Amino acid sequence: MTRRFDPKLAQSTVFDALVDASRQYGRQKPILEDQERKPLSYEALIRAAFALGRKLSALTEPGEHVGVMLPSSNAAVVTFFALHAFGRVPTMLNFTAGLRNLRAACELAGVKRVLTSHRFVEQAKLHDVVDALEPLAAITYLEDVRRSVNTADKLFALTAAAFPKRFRTRTRPSDPGVILFTSGSFGAPRGVVLTQSNLVANARQVATHIELDPSWGFFNPLPVFHCFGLTGGVLLPLLSGLKTFQYPSPLHTKQIPPLIKDSGAAVLLATDTFVNQYARAAAPGELSGLKFIVCGAEKVRDETHNLIAERFGPIPVLEGYGATEASPVIAVNKPDDNRRGTVGGLLPGVETRTEVVDGIPGGGRLFVRGPNVMAGYLAPGGGLEAPVDGWHDTGDVVAVSDDGWVKILGRVKRFAKIGGEMVSLTAAEDLAAGVWPEFRHAVVAVADPKKGERLILVTDRSGAESAPLLAHAKKVGAPELLAPKRIIHVPEIPLLGTGKTDYPALERIVEAELRRVA
Repeated sequence: MTRRFDPKLAQSTVFDALVDASRQYGRQKPILEDQERKPLSYEALIRAAFALGRKLSALTEPGEHVGVMLPSSNAAVVTFFALHAFGRVPTMLNFTAGLRNLRAACELAGVKRVLTSHRFVEQAKLHDVVDALEPLAAITYLEDVRRSVNTADKLFALTAAAFPKRFRTRTRPSDPGVILFTSGSFGAPRGVVLTQSNLVANARQVATHIELDPSWGFFNPLPVFHCFGLTGGVLLPLLSGLKTFQYPSPLHTKQIPPLIKDSGAAVLLATDTFVNQYARAAAPGELSGLKFIVCGAEKVRDETHNLIAERFGPIPVLEGYGATEASPVIAVNKPDDNRRGTVGGLLPGVETRTEVVDGIPGGGRLFVRGPNVMAGYLAPGGGLEAPVDGWHDTGDVVAVSDDGWVKILGRVKRFAKIGGEMVSLTAAEDLAAGVWPEFRHAVVAVADPKKGERLILVTDRSGAESAPLLAHAKKVGAPELLAPKRIIHVPEIPLLGTGKTDYPALERIVEAELRRVA
């Protein structure tokens, strides 16, 4: 049964919520670790935040939007809280988004300074990114800042960590807590302003929805520029007394499974794509210590559920649903109530309403409101575009059960009209997954002079043909319109840095192929 969420729990700033957690769970409790294997306690994290924050405050202004371009790591977490300790706003930059999107993000948010590290720039080969950003913002390297920390800075940090609420800059829960940029799955990213109470609320909502044991640990390979990685992989465990292990890239398929075991993690956050890869690469037992796995950003395939169960035992793979604009979690399944084919139960405190979408029966366009819903989008030239009456339009078509469990039917923009019938591109992708479950598939719609639109399947399954799709549609009672007749084979489906399918890139692939054969 869902526990009651108390909105008062969200009325805190991010830094004060961390301080309160340190007092509740123990200042000396190890709470943060990365691949360097040098764990930080609550006290050490707060002390490091004050030491770094003091230096950064001399380079920035109160309330300034400060760019952060770092992988998931202790350094990224310390930097995030260092900015909060001195009243600056972390602006998380997606270094995988491409030069144009990164420059646009900095211009939109008014970023004058970007924090990164020499080591990261070298390892990730981001020199071209730095070159592109330098005309817009000063680039500050954390290694250089750390070298400038002197005895006075250390003494200040030591004293401030002992009395953190006296030394931190006073801010309000309604003040900006972070600026994030939407994934760009369906077009240009938008700047999302989440308040401090938005972030704290979402962590509290999840902890109310799913009971978490402070003796557990989280393993987070997701980027902190993505809201799932930031809220789910950093704030939720830190504010709930659970140690979190930060890993810099979800792409390291062979390195991650043994680290999951070695770190003693009980909870893994990832996407379906990455979980599937980890399960295939893992040695026997390397994932068996997990209590459950939480997946977002994309649909969890039955093949992934079955693969985990067959290789590592009854570990629930919990599919969840969210949006950057909702901090991000809106709904998620539970370890003891995991309903395949759904994205779980609505979090406590989330209000919903749906609007009928012409031609799409059985569901409606979802709007959400609650303490986790954003302050608004950054507007060009300054200002904020706030949700009307607090309602955020998700753009998703859903069906919600009487007990609040959500099933995604598709995105409004991911429906095609074929011969007057509305057809879900998501359902067409599910049809392909039913035929070739071990492969990746994506469906796009293109104009058709006779039927209005037609579907094209892009897949990494070599030799895929339309006949098996039609046969499977008949077998499961699905409309034949769901079976794309045109199939394009690619070595791999393009993904965004968050693990989501990159549909703009897919559309370019389809357009190029259609031009080639025209």
